[in-house]
Amino acid sequence: MTTWTINQLERNTSDGFVTTVHYSVTKVDGDFSASTYGTIGYTETEGTSTPYAELTNAQVVGWVKNKLGEATVEAALAAQIEAQRNPVKASGLPW
Repeated sequence: MTTWTINQLERNTSDGFVTTVHYSVTKVDGDFSASTYGTIGYTETEGTSTPYAELTNAQVVGWVKNKLGEATVEAALAAQIEAQRNPVKASGLPW
């Protein structure tokens, strides 16, 4: 299961335009999990005309998925989980 979360929004106080979205994405597959966190900046030419007070979580998640490429993020998290299942490197001491 993959969960997309909007952690924070930064906006212009003059017009409410969202300039930065802080997001995290977590994928859980059985006993394994992977996650990523980041920010995306927006310019007024990319923006939406939705007033800040009327934005929804689903709408902003849609922006993030569109900008990052949902399939790309899903593939990267799946690769992290696969690396946990089948590690190619290990550390430790033999004694």
